[in-house]
Amino acid sequence: MPLNVESLERLYQVMVRIRRFDEKTVELFNAGHVKGTAHSYVGQEAVAAGACANLTDADSVISNHRGHGHCIAKGAKLDLMMAELMGREAGYCRGLGGSMHIAALDLNILGANGIVAAGVPIGAGAALANKLRKADRVVISFFGDGGANQGVVHETMNLAAVWKLPFIFVCENNKYALSTDQSRTTAGEGVSVRARAYGIPAARVDGNDLLAVYEAVGEAVARARRGEGPSCVEAVTYRWGGHSMRANLPDYRTKQEELEWMEKDPVARVERRLADMGVGELRLKELRQRVEGELDAAVAYGIESPEPTVEIMEAAVYAPHARVTEPVSRAGREMTFAEALNAALHQEMGRDERVFLMGEDVGLIGGIFQVSKGLRDKFGEDRVRDTPISEPSFVGMGVGSAVAGMRPIVELQIWDFVAMTMDQIVNQAAKIRYMLGGRPTVSLVIRGPQGGGIRLAAQHSQSLEAWFAHVPGLVVMAPSTPYDAKGLLAAAIRDDNPVIFLEHKMLYPTKGEVPEGDYVIPIGKADIKRVGTDVTVVATQMMVQRALQVAGDLEQEGISVEVVDPRTLVPLDEDAILSSVAKTSRLVIVHEAVKRGGFGAEIAALVSEKGFDLLDAPIARLGARNVPMPYNDKLELATIPSRDDIAAAIRSVL
Repeated sequence: MPLNVESLERLYQVMVRIRRFDEKTVELFNAGHVKGTAHSYVGQEAVAAGACANLTDADSVISNHRGHGHCIAKGAKLDLMMAELMGREAGYCRGLGGSMHIAALDLNILGANGIVAAGVPIGAGAALANKLRKADRVVISFFGDGGANQGVVHETMNLAAVWKLPFIFVCENNKYALSTDQSRTTAGEGVSVRARAYGIPAARVDGNDLLAVYEAVGEAVARARRGEGPSCVEAVTYRWGGHSMRANLPDYRTKQEELEWMEKDPVARVERRLADMGVGELRLKELRQRVEGELDAAVAYGIESPEPTVEIMEAAVYAPHARVTEPVSRAGREMTFAEALNAALHQEMGRDERVFLMGEDVGLIGGIFQVSKGLRDKFGEDRVRDTPISEPSFVGMGVGSAVAGMRPIVELQIWDFVAMTMDQIVNQAAKIRYMLGGRPTVSLVIRGPQGGGIRLAAQHSQSLEAWFAHVPGLVVMAPSTPYDAKGLLAAAIRDDNPVIFLEHKMLYPTKGEVPEGDYVIPIGKADIKRVGTDVTVVATQMMVQRALQVAGDLEQEGISVEVVDPRTLVPLDEDAILSSVAKTSRLVIVHEAVKRGGFGAEIAALVSEKGFDLLDAPIARLGARNVPMPYNDKLELATIPSRDDIAAAIRSVL
């Protein structure tokens, strides 16, 4: 739909606001008020203004490190943005995110992102949330020509097309990925051609022409609202400045090239168009002066605002865990560990329509370990989604749908494959709440089978809990019994934080009593699996079962072993461990993960720092040998701690 004079004036002012905000940011950076770095959007104003003019307040955008323009075009307040760039508590992210992570959740601006193209699957996840809720909302993810070469963009294009998501890929092709010309990094004719290969309608437009961007994105938005799926708009533009305000790089573009693009100034083009429509220079000057007044007030607001405190910072990492009470009785029907997980999934999906499951082969066949058996038949394909083999994209979509208010459960078919997804877990899921000032919740469960014992060799048998315990923002759970599996998975799904939920493959067929009703186990509460007086054994997952077997054997020798199962590694029940050691004065720690750098070292450090005087013997740690898991069955048995190994460790501290 053509823009009238009033609409074009409004968009002109948006473009001027974007330009002057970033020009002012350079001044403030040089003056020391904006620290760290920022990435100027000057020269690309027509893309953000033209794209966001098609959106409602209910629609969402997700941005990249050069995201000031997208925020302003969607309606963000300059004073709150400026305060954020200055690291002030009054900023949009309370000074914890800064320029590269700026967001305005009240306007459905889901955040800029410092990882190239990482926002693309997150945005698609928000679009998936809209589709599941049948909401008339669309999502735009902005990314650059450099980001177009990230595999996650291709994976997301494929999955967005398969699922017909109300989603728009907007590639701002400014010709350079940091300092390298696109011609030296990108094969073919650009991202729009690649999008068409996935069956996605795509347009390549002059990104310095406001009306061209407005019309192309408008068509994409209309298509998304009709339920026809994603579109791609590649806007060819040019950033006038360098990569960032801090870069101090040698010149990598010719002055002639820069001048040629500055002559295509998108702001000046709109001024000429308004002049042709009868708008005089006095009116344009009035619009520009209003922006200057807004900027002056925003700068003063930022400078006068207080800085965030350590208390604000620490409170932003985790959302509070719900207070729940564990069942008085654990009696119930006997079921396997896998069946208990399945029962938890049925329970929580029946309880809350926001809960859905996605992963490879989780639907039609119920997962390779049958954990999701029957869920597709009961809850339908929308809520039990088979995915392509593209873990980074669907984990990222889990992050995005969680930020958008859903409660996704993402299954990784084999836990070793988590290495493919580390950016989306470590840099996105774990940090989004914090970077956005402690405001959003990320109610995401990432679960799957880890550990050895069934001869799947080095790439299908690792125990990797220590990776995730090291990352602030993640909850890490590792149940060892069917009872714990059901109650902890229910707790994980209800929690407002990203949860890493580890299921040992050897535990799936093990049996135990599970209460029939709806129950939840408190997060961060250890379980004393066996009471003893002579030595404490802290064990996790499969090693809990072996420690209990050893404790039974040693009882015949008059040795009383207390077995403590943390169940939740993060947060860790320190009091339960220290109380047990206070009683026994001896500690053995056993896990299947490689001993070097394993989580057992954290427990040992805890007891050494807070309970050293309680000990009558050195702490013994037991873990797998420092080798990848072998295929040979005898060598696999020799690699994983055995009952004999555990017994020897216990005797060594007596």
